[in-house]
This record gives sequence, structure tokens and C-alpha cells, in this order.
Amino acid sequence: MGAEGAVSPAVRRHMVLALDVGDLTSAEAIARRVAPWFGVAKVGHELYAEAGPVAFERLHALGYAVFCDLKLHDIPNTVERAARAHARHGVELMNAHAVGGEVMLRAFVAGAREGAREAGLPAPVTLGVTVLTSEPDASEFASRLETARLAGCDGVVCSTHEIAAAHAAGMQALVPGIRFAGGAVHDQARVATPQHAAAAGADWLVIGRAVTASENPEAAAAEAGSQVERGLTAR
Repeated sequence: MGAEGAVSPAVRRHMVLALDVGDLTSAEAIARRVAPWFGVAKVGHELYAEAGPVAFERLHALGYAVFCDLKLHDIPNTVERAARAHARHGVELMNAHAVGGEVMLRAFVAGAREGAREAGLPAPVTLGVTVLTSEPDASEFASRLETARLAGCDGVVCSTHEIAAAHAAGMQALVPGIRFAGGAVHDQARVATPQHAAAAGADWLVIGRAVTASENPEAAAAEAGSQVERGLTAR
């Protein structure tokens, strides 16, 4: 897009913009500004509560892949039906809590695949949420990773510290808790810089407030993109 410091498509596909910014108008505004650096947009509870599935459509229209970050967790039938409904909207990634158990996650995966098939779309990447990066204690990670693997998930949501274990289990890793060195960690407990997470093998890095709350989002996005590029090179 001609923006100074813009990164290649190969780098952008690793970068997920967390649009926890309130209403859809605000989300679209920041998404447009930092599109040269981010290839995926995350729709979480806040934005979904404001805009619903329209958020998926509008972000797709801006050229983003969409990560449906609603962390499904309920009885298996409810999770399967919800996953099916979200997948019909063409989201490229979606997640559910691994703490819900193997049967629930199997229903999640089945629903996601069925919904995409019904809509004539590629199946989304299904991710099991292991331990939130706001939690300092990750002792449950191994058991939740195994639950996600047995249920047929494509990958897991985890911190940078667990990427190697996820890959060893044959799972992709989506990593939140990305912060710049010396920056505010907010409510996160297990964080990493963009360069560190990329070098450690993160398949996707979720970057939110470090960019969206910056006085200069474009400059922050360019710095994040540069770090990710260096991290990928170092692998």
C-alpha cells in the first residue's frame, strides 16, 4: 500500500491485529491505518458484542483474514452449533477453551468444518485455548495441549514459552501477550516481544494495545512488523 516500513505478505500473514477497541467504526478506522503490516484481524467479545457477524464481513471487505476469538465454552451441542454458525461467515481462524474437554472440542472442530462446508468455504483453523496469557500459572498447559490434540484441533492458543511444546505435538501456535520491550504489560502475565515470539516459532502473533493504544499506530505497527521480520529470519 506504499506505507513506509510496510512488510511483505509473508510477514503480514503472521500478524494478527486485536481489535478490542469498542465499536465497529473505530475498529475499521484503525484496521485501515495499519493494514500494510497486519494480515489478520481479531474479533473478540468486545467487538462482537457491538457489531456481531457484520464485523467479520466488514473486515473481510478490507482485505483481512478474520480470527473469531470468542473462546467457545459450553455443552458440546451448543459449541458445535455456534462453531457451525461462525464458520458459515468465512472466518479463517476460530477458538474454543480446551478446559471444556475433549468431547466439547471435538464438537467444536466438527461444527467449524461443517459450517464451512455448508457455505462452500475452506475450513477455518481450529484452535484450543490452553492457558490465558493473563494467568501466571501455566501448569495446566500440557494436559490442555493434549486435549486439543486428541480432539483434532489444528493448533492452540498459548504463550511464547509453550510454542516449542505445541509444535512438538504437531500443533500450530497462536500467541497473544505481545508487548514491546519496556512497554506496559497491562493485564498480561506471560509476555514476549514481537521479535522473540517470531523467532520462537509463533505461527501467528496477536498484537493489540501495543499498536491500537499507541499515539502513532502506524509507527508502532511498522516497529512490530520489523521485529517479526527479524524474528522470522532468525528461525
